[in-house]
Parts: sequence; C-alpha cells; structure tokens
Amino acid sequence: MANVKCRWRLPVLLVGMLFAHGRRTVTTWLRAAGVSPDYQDYYYFLSALGRKTNLVASALLVLLLKHLPLPDRLLAVIDDTPTKRYGPCVEGADIHRNPTPGPANLKYVYGHIWVTLSLAVHHPVFGPLALPLMAMLYVRQRTMAKIPPCRNWVFATKLVLAVRLVEWIAPIVKKAGKTLWVVVDGGYVKQPFLRPAMRAGVTIIGRLRKDAALTSVPPPRKPPGQNPVGKPPTYGKKQIRLARLAAHPGGWQKAECNVYGKMTIKVFKTFLATYWVTGGLIRVVIVKADDGHGWFPFFSTDPNATAVEIIEAYADRATIEQDFHDVKEVWGAGQQQVRNIWTNVAVYHMNLWMHTLVEMWSWDRPHSELCDRRASPWDDAERRPSHADRRKSLQRHIIEHELSGLVSAWQLPRKIIDLTKRLVALAT
Repeated sequence: MANVKCRWRLPVLLVGMLFAHGRRTVTTWLRAAGVSPDYQDYYYFLSALGRKTNLVASALLVLLLKHLPLPDRLLAVIDDTPTKRYGPCVEGADIHRNPTPGPANLKYVYGHIWVTLSLAVHHPVFGPLALPLMAMLYVRQRTMAKIPPCRNWVFATKLVLAVRLVEWIAPIVKKAGKTLWVVVDGGYVKQPFLRPAMRAGVTIIGRLRKDAALTSVPPPRKPPGQNPVGKPPTYGKKQIRLARLAAHPGGWQKAECNVYGKMTIKVFKTFLATYWVTGGLIRVVIVKADDGHGWFPFFSTDPNATAVEIIEAYADRATIEQDFHDVKEVWGAGQQQVRNIWTNVAVYHMNLWMHTLVEMWSWDRPHSELCDRRASPWDDAERRPSHADRRKSLQRHIIEHELSGLVSAWQLPRKIIDLTKRLVALAT
C-alpha cells in the first residue's frame, strides 16, 4: 500500500467482509469488524489500496502457486462484467450494455465495467472453478471529463486493459516454471489484444467469427539454394470458408472431452490455417453443437495444441461467469457505495480476493464440513457446495474456534454452550 504501516488494515477489512450482513457497503464491513470509530482512516486506506492492487494481487497469485496443487500449464480467463451503481457522482460510472437483461429486458445498465482475470482450476472433487485475481476498470472516453484531474486516470480500451492483465500475470507464471494459456471470448479476438498478448509469451484460446478471414498455410520452403530471394510468405493464398467446411459432411472426428466437469463426446473438425489478426499460423477447431444443428469455431495461437485441449480450455471459460455471479450475489460487488474512482477499484478487488481466499481455505476441506444439508431434506445432500456454502463454513469455523477458546478458559455450563452453538448455526 502507499504506507506499509497501514497494511494491517487489510485483514481487518477482510474479516469485516466475511461477517457483514445486509447491504454490503463499506460501513457494514467496518461495523462487522468493530472499527467504526476509525472509519475515515479506512476510507483513506482504501483509496491508497486502489493504486496498489497489482502488488496485492501478485502476492495472492504467489500464494496460490505455492499452496495449491496446480498443473504445469495454467489457464487464465479474461472477460468483462458490469456492476450496477446508483447516483451521478460515482466517478467512472456510465451507461453500458447489459449482458444479462433479465425478464425486464433492460438493455443498458448504469455502473462500472471491469475487465477481470481469473485463474481456472479443476478441484479434484468439485470440478472446474475459477479464482479471481485482478481487474481493470474500463472508463468510456466520454466519461473521462467527469473524473477529477487529481486522480491521474488515463483512458484505455478494454483490449488494452486485457493486455495489461496478461503482461501482469505472464512474468509471475514464467518465474514459477509454468506455462500460461489465456482463454477469451470473441470480443477480445482482435489484433490490439492478440499480438501484444502473444509477445508476452502466452498461448491464446478464443472463439472465431464464423466469417473470419482465414487463409491456407503457405507452402513449405524449398531446399537451400532453391529458395527465391526475399522473405518467405506468412499467409497462404487460398481463402478458407468456415461455413463451407462446417457444411461438408466429411472430415468429422469424435473425441471424449471434459466439458463443464463432465466427460462428453464432441464432434469436431480441426486444421491449420493462417490468420492476419494473430499474424501467423493457428490451429482451428470447428465443433458441432450437441443438438446436431449449428457449429462453433475456436482457435489456438499454438498450432501444436490438440483439438481436445482447445475444446476443454474454452469450456473452462464458463468458470469466470460463476465468479461474476458469486462476487455480486455473495460478496455484494457494486454495493459498496463509494465515489472516489480509486476506492471503487479497491473495493471491487476486495471482493475478488475474498472469493479466492475462501476457495483456498476450503480446497482440502471435506464435503461434510463445507455443506450440511440435514436441515434441508428436500435438497440434494451430495450436491457440490456453492461458494456461499464455503463462506458460511468459514464463518462457522472462526466462531467455533473462538467458542472453543472461551470454553477452555472458562468452565461454561453445557446449556450455555449448546445455546451458543444453535445461535451460531442460525447466524451462519
């Protein structure tokens, strides 16, 4: 943070987030942590934290690499999401397209847009999930005039912000001796993102447009002495029509893929092509829809990647959508009611980090400890614990630990202990 002497305030706020109830404003964090009299100091701390989120996120990523059994090839997911805000004085907020219109069909939402990076992992029992680490706030160019100059905010597009996220995580992963794949949706399959991200040494997995301007692979170079003068061609001369290939009945293959945590048979075609957006050779995979009607084209900037690897990697992109749901519904992202743009950056990251910390704590915990559905016989007892279940389990763990400390220090009556346990169950 801006002042290392204030670092102790971060875990205090995290504890307040864990036990806060109702609307998840910063004031409810402070009340839950019992530090309401010092509220001004904590607001100043959050403003400073917003400028140093990359340092905290780096420390959290190193913690993940050290303590979780992660594979040698990591998969990062990048996507953007809005958080709803209220009031015209919220710095950086504006009207954006609403990706989830809902029954009311609200096409637009007023708030912030966050370009977010999560690390997609596979839990040995609970399947695929994502650990959010860092985000960049996208501010529209027309909104820049409303931000005070003292904030030192610089305009950047979503594509540039996504590149910054890749450039942040790539050196850390490389230093840990691991390789990195990054999966994005079709909105990020554009030259301003792809080429700088590839220069950072990562492999990009994404979804192609169905009318993508693909070309064939150039012919191999002739033996030495027979090559023409000049640079060898990067792109082939023959255009590749994805719709025509998808409509052709031949060339389809089948393979078993781990999609959304289940083994599924996928029907696909795969081939090499050149693409001017990536600047060279790519591996293309056309996947037939499960109902047999329709198809989806995906690609990898690593031509040596297999079709199964590409299909499974893109399927894991869905884990970030669950992250967006959890940080909004469980942790209340967007409810913090702060106006300073750097404070907004800080509180959104607090929600991301708390999500990841709870998942880390619950990683090796048994199902019975994370989720007890005996009081809900209508529910499936074997269903995977939700993130809300993991959060409540951590709350119970902390309160019971405090209670056991009191019991060991004081000879409390059994009735008092039983009553306290029932109150803990109701509170969590």
